Amino acid sequence: MNKLPILLISLLFLNLQLYAQIDGDVIKPFKGDFLLQNARIFTITDGILENTDLLIQNGKIAAIGKDLPEENHRVIDCTDKRLYPGFIDGGTSLGLVEVNSLPETQDYMELGKVTPQMQALTAVNPNAVAIPVTRVSGVTTVLTQPRGGYFPGTAALIQLNGYTPDQMDAGFRAVLMNFPSAAKAGSYDSRSAETIQKEAEKGLKEIDAIWEKATTYLQIQEKGGEVDYYPEMAHLAKVLKGELPLFIEVNAANDISNALEWVKDKEIDVVFTGVAEGWKVAEELVEANISVITGPVLALPSRQSDSYDSPYTNASILQKAGVKVAIRTQETENVRNLPFHAGFAAAYGMGTEEALKAITLHPAELFNVADKLGSLEVGKNATLFLADGDPFEPKTQIHQVFIDGYKIPMTNRHIRLYQEFLDREMKPEN
Repeated sequence: MNKLPILLISLLFLNLQLYAQIDGDVIKPFKGDFLLQNARIFTITDGILENTDLLIQNGKIAAIGKDLPEENHRVIDCTDKRLYPGFIDGGTSLGLVEVNSLPETQDYMELGKVTPQMQALTAVNPNAVAIPVTRVSGVTTVLTQPRGGYFPGTAALIQLNGYTPDQMDAGFRAVLMNFPSAAKAGSYDSRSAETIQKEAEKGLKEIDAIWEKATTYLQIQEKGGEVDYYPEMAHLAKVLKGELPLFIEVNAANDISNALEWVKDKEIDVVFTGVAEGWKVAEELVEANISVITGPVLALPSRQSDSYDSPYTNASILQKAGVKVAIRTQETENVRNLPFHAGFAAAYGMGTEEALKAITLHPAELFNVADKLGSLEVGKNATLFLADGDPFEPKTQIHQVFIDGYKIPMTNRHIRLYQEFLDREMKPEN
């Protein structure tokens, strides 16, 4: 029996239930001119501004200063509250997976080991239940990425507001590569050290052969020769030409060293992702001038012999060594916990200021959108949130989120279910 109709009926029933929980009209994001008054503004690039106003016009930050004129703007009193730029998660599957246990709702992996031309953006579901759950927590922008194979596809940066993938597009793409690992995949990995090493060497040879094909493809193309339809090589050629960056997933210390050797003579734009054991080879990363997107921070050590806090201190050690660091959750449902990943990094040596940069300005710079996102400055997109305390603290409440000037409804499935069952007393009929 085909399970798809059953799945569709189940999802339809779920949607009807969700709408039934909303008392009154559906609340939608709306764009307007907003004057946020008397806030404590964490600009990221220009320190902290006390009792300062911020004006949102036409989706941009139009002004920041004291006693800005109210005129016809919608005024929001921010006394005793804080303004932060929207947080940016440097690696997720948000929008590509709805239910992890249902393959029918997963769209993050293609067949084959070499599919760099496959675009994550086209598979994003703007109606994913986890999107409003994420954005009301202050996480407004994420890199959503495919998985599997040597070159699993092209990741996309998305804003968490919009009815179509194109409306959510934040204007950045990166080709992904999984570097062959010579380390155990986990405690469940029963392969011998010799087998693991042989498989890693074989994988690297296969990647070298793929890279050579892409290089040959580009050379023929640049000389005006005719090339057959080969979308995989055509897309990798964009990396060789510098049109797209290459994000290399690599975690074990020896693998990181090997990956550094692999990229050394290649004139390409590279960022390393994962980098779980980066703390062991931080100086090598500095010498190679490689930036990293590390995480999850809330994780177990990669090896039983490592200190319990090695995942917590990794970002700090890299940052203090001189590596530009961004933080990711590598999550789907729990991308909302990005502030707590950064909070642990802050508590374990990174400090609040640098940890904030790791989920705002630094990812914006790595994703080439620092002219729009990552800090609160005049002319940048009005993507920000209002909180009553430190967002790294679980007790802090996010009061309002704006994405590109849209005032986002502060509701989601979790909140509606909480409200529904907060009062379980059966009311008598009038």
